Amino acid sequence: MKILYGVVGEGMGHAVRSRVVIEHLIGQGHDVRVVASGRAHGFLEARFPSVGEIWGLTMAYSDNEVRRWQTVARNLTGAVSGWPRNVREYFRIVEDFAPEVVVSDFESFSWLFARRHRIPVISVDNIQMIDRARQPEEITEGREIDFELARTIVRTKLPGCAHYVVTTFFFPPLRRRRTTLVPPILRPEILAAVPEDGDHLLVYQTAEGNEALPEALAACGVPCRVYGMRRDLTEDVREGDVVYRPFSEAGFIEDLRTARAVLTGGGFTLMSECVHLGKPTLSVPVGGQFEQVMNARWLERLGYGAHAEHATPAAIGDLLARVDACRAALAGFDRAGNGPALAAVDAALAEALNR
Repeated sequence: MKILYGVVGEGMGHAVRSRVVIEHLIGQGHDVRVVASGRAHGFLEARFPSVGEIWGLTMAYSDNEVRRWQTVARNLTGAVSGWPRNVREYFRIVEDFAPEVVVSDFESFSWLFARRHRIPVISVDNIQMIDRARQPEEITEGREIDFELARTIVRTKLPGCAHYVVTTFFFPPLRRRRTTLVPPILRPEILAAVPEDGDHLLVYQTAEGNEALPEALAACGVPCRVYGMRRDLTEDVREGDVVYRPFSEAGFIEDLRTARAVLTGGGFTLMSECVHLGKPTLSVPVGGQFEQVMNARWLERLGYGAHAEHATPAAIGDLLARVDACRAALAGFDRAGNGPALAAVDAALAEALNR
């Protein structure tokens, strides 16, 4: 089967998940052509042949919040050079590939290609959770406007797909047909990691909007290993019990599997890795991103961790005091691996071609 696989480049979680699915599809004997934007393109181009680079929408952030007008301005500017690149890629695919089906990880170019050529689309991502499942009032409380806005955007991003495979660590009732909820799709390095209960707090945060975080970490009373705050590092920098580290995938996974607890944003990928490895997590979601708020509130609702608007000493201390209770809740999570998700993708592809 010839499959066009589109990957959105906003955040690396889409690329990490798509890598696993693409490897599976190639292993099943399918002919897969990948198109990706942003950082996802470089990540996937290093792993697969013939990865086309397209332009995609980006978000502007400041003070740990999404800036809507800055986002609009940035994307209008990017479209000037981005759309011609997409048009060139479109004709290259038409001439060289002629896919039978499209798989999209929240990526619009591949969806538009499918609509233009009347071929089925399978959606594989986590963000469709906002529109395709029912959220309890406690998840949307106080964020109703953000929720409705996010749901409208998600609903119009990839409408009319043959099927929606939604990865998740929480399982509310569905509100739309042609939807399957599956456990998180995890990179093989995480599946191979054997969790241990260490003493340190693993921190993955950016410096922007987190100026008070170093002081909060210094006061928390446990060793901290920090990624993302100082992106120009080439070696560890120690300040008391706080160690700032340059990013290394192997080093990060080692620190994750041996962590006592984790402090991060509201992104789905790392949060789902923490759930799989049984790591209590404090989630500080980006303001203006309901999907991150939803993830953080579900994390707390299930007893897997806590969420806070800011990483204050009190919020960190509260999580550390609840580590044992969180570990007990996390022990009940069904660690099914990637099997159910990949089986759902296979079933959706087979059904789409037989319609």
